[in-house]
Amino acid sequence: MPLSLRLRFVPGRYAVARLAPESPVPEWASGPGFSAIIRAEDELTIVCHEDRVPQGVQAEAGWVCLRTIGPFDFQATGIVHSLIAPLSSNGIGVFVVCTFDGEHLLIAESDCGKARDLLGAAGHEFLDKAERT
Repeated sequence: MPLSLRLRFVPGRYAVARLAPESPVPEWASGPGFSAIIRAEDELTIVCHEDRVPQGVQAEAGWVCLRTIGPFDFQATGIVHSLIAPLSSNGIGVFVVCTFDGEHLLIAESDCGKARDLLGAAGHEFLDKAERT
């Protein structure tokens, strides 16, 4: 049976920035709203409101954020797949950040309306009626 998840738009426009792996976490990464800091052996990735990212930092801006309403059991399967399948199969790229209580999907702002329609057609429910909050 297909999963039906509840989603909401997270306010703001976001950027995904890339720093050198040994970089300290910069002060601009902190602040109100959604943010994520991911350190891997070959990079430091920061997701935050795009207006926080300084000029000269390698970044992709213009993302909107959708969030599932959780929490979900850590052993639950198919959650991320049920969200990205209808998007990626229709040419919409997705950057996913999972947290303890839910998933955050960053999609290009230009794909926002199409993504909402595709996710709705896949059986997911949006809690807000506006395209973005």
